[in-house]
Amino acid sequence: MIRVLVADDQQMVRQGFTVLLNTQPDIEVVGQAVNGVDAVAQVAELTPDVVLMDIRMPELGGIEATDRITTATPHIKVLVLTTFDLDEYVYEALRAGASGFLLKDASADQLAEAVRVVAAGDALLAPGVTRRLIAEFSRLDPRPRSTPPRQRVGELTERETEVLALIAQGLSNAEIAVRLVVAEQTVKTHVGRILVKLGLRDRTQAAVFAYESGLVRPSGY
Repeated sequence: MIRVLVADDQQMVRQGFTVLLNTQPDIEVVGQAVNGVDAVAQVAELTPDVVLMDIRMPELGGIEATDRITTATPHIKVLVLTTFDLDEYVYEALRAGASGFLLKDASADQLAEAVRVVAAGDALLAPGVTRRLIAEFSRLDPRPRSTPPRQRVGELTERETEVLALIAQGLSNAEIAVRLVVAEQTVKTHVGRILVKLGLRDRTQAAVFAYESGLVRPSGY
């Protein structure tokens, strides 16, 4: 059973997501938080598998709450909720450790599948809007890092660098395996090594890193 905490300052949104998720046989909403402070406290108390996190909330916003949760309990996944796909705060949330984002008008099936994806340890990185968002905001808002990203890319093998670029393009492990003509398990091994070498949490952070390092250039958006 996947345990979920819903964090949103709007009661109707919280209740709506709760009702939708509780209809799934493998998902249970264990709590509802009214703001970021409440979310951080309930995560510590309830230890859910996934937090559905609204961005704009009083007292403590979703970005800071995401950062606190993923720093203290990196095994707990955060799925950001937003109204607009091109939202600068969404990108900041991805930087803060969120495993992906979901539009609030998503269908019940999309919501449930998104929860399952991040709970399984993957990242919700759709080839379309998420890639466009990451590309656009990495282009507009580059941030310095303690270790230059380009230098860190040099720690990867040629094949790992290739896999990282494909991750940033939104390809799944299965799609990368087809593109590179290798077994899917081989791709999983490469992804795991990439995350370890670069000190990244998941595929979403890997995609962010690929754009920030200049390995992948925003184009066509």
